[in-house]
Amino acid sequence: MSRLSTGARWLPVSVIMSAATLAQAVSSQAETAQKYSSRLETILRENVASFWYEKSLDREHGGYIINLGPEGQARGAGTKMIVTQARTVWLFARMARGGYRRQEYLDAAELGYRFLRDKMWDATNGGFYWEVDATGERQIRSDKHLYGQSFALYGLSEYYLASGKQEALDLATRLFDLIEEKAHDGAYGGYLESFQADWTPAPAAQRSPMGEPSGLKLMNTHLHLMEALTTFYRASKLPTARRRLRELIDIQSNAVVRKTVGACTDKYERDWTPRLDGNYARVSYGHDIENVWLLMDACEAAGVSEYPFADLYRTLFAYSLKYGYDRQAGGFFYTGAFNQPADDRSKHWWVQAEALVSSLRMYRFTKDPQYLEVFAQTLEFVEKDLVDWEHGEWHSLVTPAGTSQGDKANPWKAGYHNGRAMIECIAMLEAWNE
Repeated sequence: MSRLSTGARWLPVSVIMSAATLAQAVSSQAETAQKYSSRLETILRENVASFWYEKSLDREHGGYIINLGPEGQARGAGTKMIVTQARTVWLFARMARGGYRRQEYLDAAELGYRFLRDKMWDATNGGFYWEVDATGERQIRSDKHLYGQSFALYGLSEYYLASGKQEALDLATRLFDLIEEKAHDGAYGGYLESFQADWTPAPAAQRSPMGEPSGLKLMNTHLHLMEALTTFYRASKLPTARRRLRELIDIQSNAVVRKTVGACTDKYERDWTPRLDGNYARVSYGHDIENVWLLMDACEAAGVSEYPFADLYRTLFAYSLKYGYDRQAGGFFYTGAFNQPADDRSKHWWVQAEALVSSLRMYRFTKDPQYLEVFAQTLEFVEKDLVDWEHGEWHSLVTPAGTSQGDKANPWKAGYHNGRAMIECIAMLEAWNE
């Protein structure tokens, strides 16, 4: 073996070459991270955050105007629904906490926080109304659903982390305690979801604001409760919050997973018996992929090792790649029946946003290059077909024919999915260089 002298020691040439190769790999990884980070920063700053800051702030009535057409054109004041109002509080607070135009975005978050506190909080019964008019003076839907309450908890907790305002954490804690009292299911685990204004259970057959019978438990609702409790626990450090977070980790990694399929379904009876009748035996690729990285984040917050979940992460991701991923053009389709290629082949904005975060986290976790390839191809699809570089924000979806369409803002579409994806991915890429 050839050797090179290093004074008192002799090192094999192979070791020296490996060190050089390692240095080159580190340099290449840093360059890759910088390349992607720069593209994501451009989308975040120039396309997403600027759009919402310029168009959504309702300085007359408070809260946010979330009623904008395909070119970002105003369509009137619209109504204000708890999900997207709270998501927008979250977006501006998270931008501020991340150091982006901190004071401006913190002020924008406070505008939404005050509207939640003063106009959407039910002072008689507690909790947040589902929907109010543009002024906040008239309740359009006063019922309470855990999907909406979860986003209120998420937005309040993030606003506290960004601002340090104790009153925001106090309101978040009050909401958490109310959910614990009224909705936690001590018999079967998880949460009852749908309530009338006074927190009496809604009739089981009545359609909830989610469009499903009120008596069901949804994977989707529990996914976002886990997301909210992840941030609330980081803010509050309450032991009860950690216990409930652990419970939700169990639900999202076990109860909602169809083991013989390798994917999740959405609808359940109270005792977690899956409902697979009618159109319920379907897979939402976006929710499964989102579930992967939100489980990772929840485990990190709760101090639980991710490694026992590694096989689950790979399984859920593999199913969506097999049946729901467009390997030619990039991006994930919307939904499909069990073990069959997607039959709804539209590509929704939020699905691609969650795929970016999840694929990059999976690459960081496994070092398997297939996940980085999925991230790169999905980002190219987003830049080419979803980002509206002329009018701002992302289109709602791309049709199977390749046409971009849909509102920029409505009661179900705000800047949380795509804004969060950019923030999360940038943070991961920056960590590569540390």
